[in-house]
Amino acid sequence: FYQASFCSIQRDPTSRTYYDRKRAEGKRHHQALIALARRKVNVLYAMLRDRQPFQHRPPLRLIA
Repeated sequence: FYQASFCSIQRDPTSRTYYDRKRAEGKRHHQALIALARRKVNVLYAMLRDRQPFQHRPPLRLIA
């Protein structure tokens, strides 16, 4: 998952946004990658638990 996270920050805009947000929170590179890897584990667990295939959902935008 760590290596998948490393590759995904280069190719997936959603992963890159999450990584950049963690970096902005003050986490170092490796800490942000581990957080992204943990998020991928949580998504995989939810897929197995719910027996549903992955469905990409664009992030919600709040309109003020």
